[in-house]
Amino acid sequence: MKTKSLSIGARARRFVLELPLEQPDGFGGVIRTYAPGPQLWGAIEMRSGTERVRADRPEQSLTHRITLRYREGVTGAMRLTSGLRRFAIRAVADPDGSKRDLVCLVEEMRA
Repeated sequence: MKTKSLSIGARARRFVLELPLEQPDGFGGVIRTYAPGPQLWGAIEMRSGTERVRADRPEQSLTHRITLRYREGVTGAMRLTSGLRRFAIRAVADPDGSKRDLVCLVEEMRA
């Protein structure tokens, strides 16, 4: 099945791919921080928004689809940023196997 690729002009938002760095915490676990990686151009589309109660507090969850140019090695351990917004990558796919587009299903991280 062939999917329609986004034009280069539709990828008007700049993202930074942040790479995870893990250091031992001294108790058998790790402390994960992120280092800025390459800058990428892409398109963002909101998918859904939900609200749930967690620890007696309302919590919002916003999910998006971010379409980038194909790039090897992007995993769910990485995240994307755009300005002050941060997105945790939940799934990564090459929708038609042509290595043209990389579709990332992400969840927006709230402070």
